[in-house]
Amino acid sequence: MDQSADFFDPQNQRAAQLREQCAMETLDDLLDYILKGSGSVGIFDATNSTLARRKQIMERIRRRAGPELNVLFVESVCRDQNLLESNMRLKLSGPDYADKDPIAALADFRKRVAIYEKNYIPIGDYEEDNNMPYVKMVDVGRKMISHQVKGFLAGQAVYYLLNFNLAPRMIWITRHGESEDNVAGKIGGDSHLSESGRKYARAMTRFIGNQRKEWAVRQADKMANTHFPPVAGDDTPPNPHYSQELEQNNFCVWTSMLKRGVQTGSYFCDEDFEVKQMRMLDELNAGIMEGLTYDEIRTKYADEYLRRRRDKLAYRYPGPGGEGYLDVINRIRPVIVELERMTDHCLLVTHRSVARVLLAYFQGLKREDVADLDCPLGMLYQLEPKPYGVEFKAWRYNPATDDFDYLPDYKLRRGPTMQLN
Repeated sequence: MDQSADFFDPQNQRAAQLREQCAMETLDDLLDYILKGSGSVGIFDATNSTLARRKQIMERIRRRAGPELNVLFVESVCRDQNLLESNMRLKLSGPDYADKDPIAALADFRKRVAIYEKNYIPIGDYEEDNNMPYVKMVDVGRKMISHQVKGFLAGQAVYYLLNFNLAPRMIWITRHGESEDNVAGKIGGDSHLSESGRKYARAMTRFIGNQRKEWAVRQADKMANTHFPPVAGDDTPPNPHYSQELEQNNFCVWTSMLKRGVQTGSYFCDEDFEVKQMRMLDELNAGIMEGLTYDEIRTKYADEYLRRRRDKLAYRYPGPGGEGYLDVINRIRPVIVELERMTDHCLLVTHRSVARVLLAYFQGLKREDVADLDCPLGMLYQLEPKPYGVEFKAWRYNPATDDFDYLPDYKLRRGPTMQLN
């Protein structure tokens, strides 16, 4: 299908009909997912830059779903020239312009943008006169405008957008080094690191320091090889984070407040890394089963053991302070929001249950997979937020070399169901 600017020209009647047909068929599929399928939330991603299109969308939704289905319009307005250039470079790297001459592609995309601008009617007066909820984001969060935003999910969506950014940065996730309780096969507790755990902590500190330096070099090279607009024959991949200046990212290290977490992060130099402890990163509390071995739990609490195996995600340990995975998910929600908001690098030194939830969130895994995700000791996970997802890499500690091996084919998967935490 032709994806040139002419396809988006409203004077092209055939293309206009085809665009409307595709949009409404997609909306119907989304409504089927919500009204007839298992869905409860849907996102209709389209330009929707005209009042006529937004009216058509609302009429379609109300005709099929009635007034009970809540609707929130989200408009992104970009006025910052650097951001516009970054967005254009990102678009030139997309499928619409794959293998196209960069100068011709840029000219075509500018023509497409001009067509949209000519017919664009901002969200505002009509929506307010008709009590249509909306949120408008200007320059990726520089300014936010909201109208009639009600309800938990709509409020959470606005809260997320208030904290959202696409600054280039690294997020690292690891479990603490091996602890004395790990050696003894006990769950929970607050024991010190073993000698192997201390060795891991020192190697991890050294490795993260080197990765920070290598990342800065890559960013500098990317900036040096990026120019806008592209020149003829340029085959350098567009840089979606184009900027006039390269700023050195701060590097935060967040650990749990348990001894094994604090000790794992204790080798970082305070002058180069901002080290903090957070109770939100603590391991899931096993209640009356804290400090027991796997065999002891199976023997002393056979009914609880079976109950947890049947529904590990919803299970909560009995006794004072006992938690379940749903508690952990709720507990670390502020951590996730802060990770989305911050522009600094961050290393999280945490525990199996928390690492599972964080990795599942950033990788978009199913909720039913969270509680059994395989997150062994000695793994270091690297995440880089990108405009169209999160780039994921995994590294495994090698005791023989006292360094980390990159695992190019590593995939997150469910582990043994016998794991208690």
